[in-house]
Amino acid sequence: MLIDWFTVAAQVLNFLILVWLMKRFLYKPVLDAIDAREQRIARELADAAAKQVEASTQRDAFRQRNEAFDQQRTALLAQATREAATERQRLLDQARATADALLASRQQKLRSEADHLNRAIRQQIRQEVFAIARKTLAELASASLEASATEEFIRRLGLLGADEHDRLGRALAGAGEAVRVRSAFGLPAAQRLAIQQALHQLFASDLPLHFETADEVIGGIELSVNGQRVAWSIDDYLGALEDDASRLLRENGQTPASASAPGAPAP
Repeated sequence: MLIDWFTVAAQVLNFLILVWLMKRFLYKPVLDAIDAREQRIARELADAAAKQVEASTQRDAFRQRNEAFDQQRTALLAQATREAATERQRLLDQARATADALLASRQQKLRSEADHLNRAIRQQIRQEVFAIARKTLAELASASLEASATEEFIRRLGLLGADEHDRLGRALAGAGEAVRVRSAFGLPAAQRLAIQQALHQLFASDLPLHFETADEVIGGIELSVNGQRVAWSIDDYLGALEDDASRLLRENGQTPASASAPGAPAP
């Protein structure tokens, strides 16, 4: 069989043209499209990886912020608890101090009122004792209470110790004014003269005497000059009686204030 080389060459040429055309208009666009798609996919994957990294970073940051917030919340809660406890203790201490101050003030006021009442009662008792003594002496004796008190006062002057006698004598010698004599009652002229004569005999003093009446000198007589004082009064005996009563109360486990305060329980 004979080969038609012209036909073969034409077919070869047609094949080459077909290959070039296919490569030019078919394969290359397809390959370019595939490359573009691969690049797009690669970019999308890269973006997805970046977003995943960013999401992971944000998640870690969020977790850290949550942990920091929890720690801060715990710290704030603990601080608020401590501050609340401190404020509660401060308010309790303040309330306790206020209550203690009020209690102390009330107790002081009660003690003051009790002392004032005790003094008033003692003064009243002494006045009553003085009145009873005056009435008793007036009924049972010929001498008056003033005369008896003057005699006892003069006797007290004569019984002064050596030191007391010397001090009173120096005070009388150095006095530049009248000697003050106080009594709870007005002394008659006879008793005044008796006291003046007693001072002259005992201390060689001719100083004039200035007589006064004073309620606080309960049923007695008091002489004072230049800081020296000599006195006799029923109040001295009442004071001694009060001291004895106070001592007895202490020995029985009760203070005088509690015994004499209004509303105090009986021992």
